[in-house]
Amino acid sequence: MSEFQQSLLVIALLVVVAVYAYGYWQQWRYRRSLDRGNAEPRTTPRAVVPEMAAPVTAKAAEGSADHFIADKPAAEACDLLDEKLDYIVSMTPKFPVSAEVLEDFWPRRFDYGKTIQTCGCNAATGAWERVIPESPANYSELRIALQMVDRNGVISDTRLADFRELLGEIGRKQDADMVLPLTDSALERARELDDFCASVDQIIGLNLISRADRPLFASEVAQAVQLSGMSLQADGAFHQFAPDGATLYTLAVSDGTPFQHHTLEKMQVSSLTLLLDIPRVHEPAKCFDDMILLALDIAPALRLTLVDDQRVILSQGAIAHIRDSVEGVEQRMLAGGLVPGSAQTLRLFS
Repeated sequence: MSEFQQSLLVIALLVVVAVYAYGYWQQWRYRRSLDRGNAEPRTTPRAVVPEMAAPVTAKAAEGSADHFIADKPAAEACDLLDEKLDYIVSMTPKFPVSAEVLEDFWPRRFDYGKTIQTCGCNAATGAWERVIPESPANYSELRIALQMVDRNGVISDTRLADFRELLGEIGRKQDADMVLPLTDSALERARELDDFCASVDQIIGLNLISRADRPLFASEVAQAVQLSGMSLQADGAFHQFAPDGATLYTLAVSDGTPFQHHTLEKMQVSSLTLLLDIPRVHEPAKCFDDMILLALDIAPALRLTLVDDQRVILSQGAIAHIRDSVEGVEQRMLAGGLVPGSAQTLRLFS
């Protein structure tokens, strides 16, 4: 080996060592700033949407309301009903009735574009339970709740009026005592809630770009993030889960190409994005800290650079600014009576 080749080898080794050292230094500085922040009282900052944050309003978010309540245990699902976000019709018949009393309602329950939950007080046990068309029990009272607000916005006044009229007619046929809230006041509350949700509905995105001098294989990404506890899910992204199974943050290809188990060895990527859906996680600021530490951990190993949407390298100050933004949203939600990651909040931000 010539002296020139030896010199190039030494330079290459020094570059690799420098990259790892820089990554470790960034991680050490961030950990130290966290320790200092925990030791000193923090003034809650005004929520600011940084360039790399992707704000998602309740009206503009993609996807329809998922069946969050339907996945909960029956008693808990009925406990989640709330007149601030649900339009709740109460029906008390003269005598216990079966689910067949709602035979005109069941075929139309999917017409309203929002989640509907039907609960009944079991006449034999006195316990509230979810009611479906096939339910065998008889019920002394029924509550049919139409969720008025989600990430798609507020239900239309015509759909809400139709829902009220349909159930009112069913109740009159049964000569049942009915509670049919006024739609105007219900919609007013729903719009106020939707406006507040839109003001705090933010998703933080952090980009990791690959250096142009070498390809980055998806298998390398998988190996690096799996060491940190992330796992590949059906949506084509790696998820970091909380102990209760809730997603904390995700890692995906920036252009939306899904990761797939059978193509990891052949697939090449040039840019990755970490996403944190602020309203849907407990302690969003802490989740952001964990997400940053993951980014600083895998960046040197994969020769990635942490940047914003304009591909400007994120400085320690920029990271601190984003964290303050996340913490600001968290505090605004708490002040407004919404606990990030709670069951009711997940309903609103579905």
